[in-house]
Amino acid sequence: MNKESVLLDKLEKISNILSENYTTNEHVGVLSGISGIALFQFYYAKFTDNDAYADIGVEMISTVIEKINEGYSFPTFCTGIAGAGWTIELLAKEGFVDVDSDELLVDLDEYLSSAIIQMGEKDKFYDFLHGTIGIGFYFFKRYKNTKSEALKKSYKTKLLELVASLKRTAIEEDDTMRWETSLSKETALIGANLSLSHGMASIINFLSRLVSYDDFRDQVMPILQKATQFILKYANDDVSCSSSFPSWVYDGMEKNGQERLAWCYGDLGIGLTLYRVGKVLNDNVITQKGLTTVENSCKRRDLTETRVKDNGLCHGTFGMVQIYNSMYKETKKEIFKETADFWMDQGISMATHKDGYVGYKQWFGGEEEGWRTEMNLLEGIAGIGLSIISYLAPFETEWDECLLIS
Repeated sequence: MNKESVLLDKLEKISNILSENYTTNEHVGVLSGISGIALFQFYYAKFTDNDAYADIGVEMISTVIEKINEGYSFPTFCTGIAGAGWTIELLAKEGFVDVDSDELLVDLDEYLSSAIIQMGEKDKFYDFLHGTIGIGFYFFKRYKNTKSEALKKSYKTKLLELVASLKRTAIEEDDTMRWETSLSKETALIGANLSLSHGMASIINFLSRLVSYDDFRDQVMPILQKATQFILKYANDDVSCSSSFPSWVYDGMEKNGQERLAWCYGDLGIGLTLYRVGKVLNDNVITQKGLTTVENSCKRRDLTETRVKDNGLCHGTFGMVQIYNSMYKETKKEIFKETADFWMDQGISMATHKDGYVGYKQWFGGEEEGWRTEMNLLEGIAGIGLSIISYLAPFETEWDECLLIS
């Protein structure tokens, strides 16, 4: 079979696997829960022009709503309620479902607001996947989409409180701004995480979205500028190194010019974010740095050097396909299309697990080291399937906003 036939076959099988097994997932969020699995079915329905898959997606979203109504209370974007709410908003915007989000979601606001206060002021936990930035990302989606002026004003207040919390807890130094966090529980190492998944790249990516609106510009602009300058301060200009940025910085850190190549950590997430920030700020220096960072990463194609072991969106081949494809659509630079094609070919060839889902399993390191099957969007076949749809589809897809890409 040619490449397209192989990918189409995988999509059909992924849809069947997800339909039969999604109820084994106990969570509701977009990245690790049922909501993200539902996203695949809705986009697959559009891709195949077959409403039967959308009907399955509706079943999945109904399950999510039932779980919340029955007491599911985990608040986060990745795993919990904020991610589920964001998904419903996207589905409504894309015309996949006909719901009144103002009526359906408003009862979640107070609980999610209290979670932000707990995580932000008390714990300084500004994490996109599991902390305040992810919940703020949901509130921003509601701010943009609500039809109620009263609710819009309420979301504005919530978002400004989050921005104020970021400002209060930041460490300012030499016209830069950073937030420190635990980098290692084992060694109690404290420093600044620069990643898109958990660190400062996600913060400035989020702020770059807010700053485009008059309601937030004055409060957000100085924070965005100073935090971006902190990241730029650690750019590695040594051309002999494979990486342009470290994953994190801390006192006494030795320079390491070889970080992993992935969505979650390293140059791809930082580069695409700097490109976005530069565009928003109309700063050609920042824009070019972001573009150059992603372009330089196109040279890295060795699985061992890039530390690519699996295929999920988080730290595998299909996450890279999604980023490079997005940068190609944005810039029309052929190097990005060619690199997306390369990693798609790698993703196809790595489907070798006979006991996996369509040949795929996820690699877990640490104490749980080993391979296991995974369905969700962030690390499993729902995300792989969505990336394939974006790669093949003649229409634009917006689902990767949940990864801060679009």
